[in-house]
Amino acid sequence: MKIAVLPGDGIGPEIIAEAVRVLRALDERFEIEFADVGGAAYERHGHPLPEATLKLARGADAVLFGAVGDFKYDGLERALRPEQAILGLRKSLGLFANLRPAILYPELASASTLKPEVVSGLDILIVRELTGDIYFGTPRGRRSAPDGAFAGQPEAFDTMRYARPEIERIARVAFEAARRRSGKVTSVDKANVLETFQFWKDVVTEVHAGYPDVQLEHMYVDNAAMQLVRSPKSFDVIVTGNMFGDILSDEAAMLTGSIGMLPSASLNERSQGLYEPSHGSAPDIAGKGLANPLATILSAAMMLRHSLDRAQQADRIEAAVKKVLAAGLRTADIVAGGARAVGTGEMGAAVVAALG
Repeated sequence: MKIAVLPGDGIGPEIIAEAVRVLRALDERFEIEFADVGGAAYERHGHPLPEATLKLARGADAVLFGAVGDFKYDGLERALRPEQAILGLRKSLGLFANLRPAILYPELASASTLKPEVVSGLDILIVRELTGDIYFGTPRGRRSAPDGAFAGQPEAFDTMRYARPEIERIARVAFEAARRRSGKVTSVDKANVLETFQFWKDVVTEVHAGYPDVQLEHMYVDNAAMQLVRSPKSFDVIVTGNMFGDILSDEAAMLTGSIGMLPSASLNERSQGLYEPSHGSAPDIAGKGLANPLATILSAAMMLRHSLDRAQQADRIEAAVKKVLAAGLRTADIVAGGARAVGTGEMGAAVVAALG
């Protein structure tokens, strides 16, 4: 089982260190190899995704990824910014399905900004298509406006696009996931305005014909954003495009009390995956031992389940996280009344101790 570990920038190295510590505490034989990515790779190699890093990722069974980005790189041309590394990995590895569970642990109900009766027991899964949409549509760029009131003035444009096979395969992932959960899929679109998403809606409906045991509903993205706050437990599996999924998954993260609790998995058709916390690099707290490593540790659990065929070990890690939270340990982002604040390393050590 070969794991490529890419710590990245900001708090990335700190949270990755704790996830690797947990993995090494398991009675498994992993081949773990580290490589540079993001701003750290740009500093050392002149590119955020060096060929050596890409080669390592391609040859691994799974990739454990920290976070990339820092304000100091904002002046770089777009192709050299740290964030291009994650886009490049997704495209090169064919990682088309992003799974983002949003689970509210009972011990963290008071950390959510919503009333406990609205959010307690929350367990939803957002399935985000990851390699299409406006992030990868072509052409992209700038030009002079060709006509209209602003003809001749500078303008920028990105093209939203989806091909039928892209929609079909992500729809199947969502319906299969719903079969293992509560049997309901909400497909989120903007079909009333965008032809791309009318096409999305039509194709998802066609795929649904093969899953008569799963309930399908369609919802416009603005309504979905509202319902996530108004009645989040009405959802089970949400499937949507790249940009809408990016936004809605971060919204869902805050329902759980902190984005520091949310893992994610990005899978290709061979179940090779990239696993990362849903949060960013948080350069403002980097090196201070304040970061919450639980999202990264839970991402490692997802890696064991989805790519490495070690579901029982994944269960052990998830159970250990629950034990630690039940014991009252909290990092600064989720600290609440009666809880004990701990740092990044102490939280990681506590999870290892709770593995049993």
